Amino acid sequence: MSSPAQIASVDYAALDDNALVALMRSGQREAFRHIMQRCNQRLFRIARSVVGEDSEAEDVLQEAYMRAYHKLDTFRGDSTLLTWLTSIVLNEARGRLRKRHSMVGLEQIDASPMDTHRVIQFPSAFGSEDPAVSAARTQIRRLLEHAIDELPEAFRTVYVMREIEECTVEETASQLAIKPETVKTRLHRARRLLRTSLQGTLAATLNEAFPFMGQRCARVTAAVMARLDAESS
Repeated sequence: MSSPAQIASVDYAALDDNALVALMRSGQREAFRHIMQRCNQRLFRIARSVVGEDSEAEDVLQEAYMRAYHKLDTFRGDSTLLTWLTSIVLNEARGRLRKRHSMVGLEQIDASPMDTHRVIQFPSAFGSEDPAVSAARTQIRRLLEHAIDELPEAFRTVYVMREIEECTVEETASQLAIKPETVKTRLHRARRLLRTSLQGTLAATLNEAFPFMGQRCARVTAAVMARLDAESS
């Protein structure tokens, strides 16, 4: 176990993921804090795309991080650390969803007509009648988040991974255990639904959707570290 002085001298921010994993395996738990801080934004967005709610997505993150910490020896580096963590988050989120209600079969969603999965409708001339409203980025972001929440879960998760987190088609397909063509189809349908609802306001606000920095990031990170400290005491 490393001494406090040794830990304090480590520049964690300058290390890549593999170096942080190596430090964790040598007993430097503080390295895990920095891994969480790096991955929180993407993993929160993906968890939320499945469970559809902020507080439960935070719970998913905590449990997924605890699972990841305790099964770190199974991480072989065949994929990136973020990809490995994403798989754990998806498994945790889907498990909660199954407990909450019976999931609609993905094949049924893919085969359903577009009109049966419409998102909330907004005025067709959104922003044109009230320039102050159209200029309010916070309000636009909330409209975007709400519209994404209204998508069927299968479309929503693909949309978040491809458009917000910029995962590749292949990575998304692998993580969700679906065909690349299915990823493309679901993304296309999600875009059409959102375009209809939001009338072209998406592009300028995607990077601000579902923020997980500041207090949220610190809260989840601190909670996981406290749980790990309790286990070791």
